[in-house]
Amino acid sequence: MNEPFMLRQLGESDAATYRELRLEGLSANPDAFGASFEEEECMSLSWFEDRLENNIIFGGYANDHALVGVAGLMIPTSTKLRHKGTLWGMFLRPEARGTGLARSLAERIIERAEGIVEEVLLTVVTSNVSAVRLYEDLGFEKYGLERRALKVEGRYSETLLMALILKES
Repeated sequence: MNEPFMLRQLGESDAATYRELRLEGLSANPDAFGASFEEEECMSLSWFEDRLENNIIFGGYANDHALVGVAGLMIPTSTKLRHKGTLWGMFLRPEARGTGLARSLAERIIERAEGIVEEVLLTVVTSNVSAVRLYEDLGFEKYGLERRALKVEGRYSETLLMALILKES
């Protein structure tokens, strides 16, 4: 079966298109991210290049070669923390939603994390029911709730803390 998109890890040369999509996500869904559009809009292209260099970020491309979705994996460098990675920055353009791209990006992050970390963590706003359902379908389990986790324009959002154990100790 032919998928409507192609996945690949982004590199420094993808910084401009990654920046564009990242800012679109931060602007369109401010309640879904810990970062803000206003803060990242001011960042230089080299800042985005560094982000791509220091994280594992996969992009999903539509048949017209447009970047329509991204998801990242951050692995701490600290000896005491590098046993766990964080899935972060998942965003899909509206036209890519419901296509299976989110699942494919998350699965690719999990595949990449296996053998590198023992578990993958994530946070997701409780109001994003479809994302919570996807992560649960992938085996992530809720281990906490952070009330008042994000504050956007005077409104608070709660986030679920979720983990996927890849390797038992």
